[in-house]
Amino acid sequence: MRSASVSRRTAETDVALSIALDGTGKVEISTGVGFLDHMLELFARHGHFDLTVKVTGDLHVDQHHTTEDTGIALGQATLKALGDKKGITRYADIHLPMDETLTRVALDISGRPFLVFRTAFPTEKIGVFDTELVREFFQAFAIQAGLTLHVETLYGENSHHIAESCFKGLARTLRQAVALDPREEGRVPSTKGTL
Repeated sequence: MRSASVSRRTAETDVALSIALDGTGKVEISTGVGFLDHMLELFARHGHFDLTVKVTGDLHVDQHHTTEDTGIALGQATLKALGDKKGITRYADIHLPMDETLTRVALDISGRPFLVFRTAFPTEKIGVFDTELVREFFQAFAIQAGLTLHVETLYGENSHHIAESCFKGLARTLRQAVALDPREEGRVPSTKGTL
């Protein structure tokens, strides 16, 4: 099973995270940020990733550091779990509907980190969660996982639905991209021979 664990401790957060790419969607998540917990549960369930996340953060300041550092740790663990990337599908994309919202997510496990995030939220908050932190999470994750990641919400009216479509879209595309392609067995899917 392709899996990895990372620990990341700073003056702002203490993160312990593990992921199994070939899992079934089992989760044990506690970040102290309810909405982030919900999004990570969706990510694991729809990606079929087993995910354990434990974060202690400076929530007396705000939710920024906890959200960003969780994205960093998830990206690091995902990259580590991918190992030499031999046999992976590499590319994936999806249009993810969530009620009135439609979001397109495309990614390449390229080793060239880049994020295009074209998603606007009609509200500044979802409950007490700052909607601008969705982009911060995706940025941290994409950079640390070495992904070229494009997220674009084509339309939507409800901020919760928009965020959910982004996380579910990431889960489904990552699930497809990390899947093993029997035609690529033993090979890295690149003419360069490395990703």
